[in-house]
Amino acid sequence: MSLITSTIGQGLLWGVLALGLFLTFRILNFPDMTVEGTFPFGAAICVSALVHGVDPMLATILAFLGGMLTGLVTGLLYTKGKIPVLLAGILTMTGVYSINLLILGKANVGLLNKATLLNGKLLQKLPANFPTIVIVLLAAILIILLLALFLNTDLGQNFIATGDNENMARSLGINTDNMKILGLMISNGLIGLAGGLLAQNGGYADVNMGIGTMVIGLAAIIIGEVAYGDLSLTARLIAVVIGSIIYRLILLLVLQLGFSTNDFKLISAIILAICMMLPLFEKKFHTRKLLKKE
Repeated sequence: MSLITSTIGQGLLWGVLALGLFLTFRILNFPDMTVEGTFPFGAAICVSALVHGVDPMLATILAFLGGMLTGLVTGLLYTKGKIPVLLAGILTMTGVYSINLLILGKANVGLLNKATLLNGKLLQKLPANFPTIVIVLLAAILIILLLALFLNTDLGQNFIATGDNENMARSLGINTDNMKILGLMISNGLIGLAGGLLAQNGGYADVNMGIGTMVIGLAAIIIGEVAYGDLSLTARLIAVVIGSIIYRLILLLVLQLGFSTNDFKLISAIILAICMMLPLFEKKFHTRKLLKKE
């Protein structure tokens, strides 16, 4: 039971990252490699702040703001510097690695005996792993509500229009560059927040903890979409978080089958590849079904 509750907690934590990635990958329709730098950046800021006695809530907010900063840098490189978005993300990710080392002072910093958002006195009365589930579930609900509200405003509709058809959006007078920068900032802010929360849950920050995070986030998005099909935008946000939980449960099953944790990255890539091909298989299946009817 403890393994399942721990896995659900992990799924919710990674779901926050997946929500951030959803904004760029699905709405703006471009890959943002900044993710793998932003995630450890948020963790480094949060852990460093906690080590220096900063209030856990403030430290978590700082992780979010730090993520927004990396998104701003990538956005400016992409829109103003005219650097391809993939390369802009890689440049930011590479530069942030050195900044993380400066913030932490070394490659790995722990939170032994430090107060965090997930180990408050009231939360300690809950069963093991439930503090993480309670706090992150509340955070995920709040984030989904705020994103749903934002995407239904005029500004949010301009943001969606930029991703749907940039030329049309520009012809309607929408400043698409600003929409891209805004999207990257919000997206990376959530990813930095996820890094801060995961660092508090794991009890440490490491400069290399961002490796593979994009694959994990994409897996959550794809699994959520495959599992639930056509949904409204708000429902898709919820499906992303559920997809993250399903993904962690799949990894737990794989671990129970005797695989090593060293195989997780390979398994993650295989799961993502399979999930991304499922719509193709489904399309072929329905096509054949229609042919049979004819």
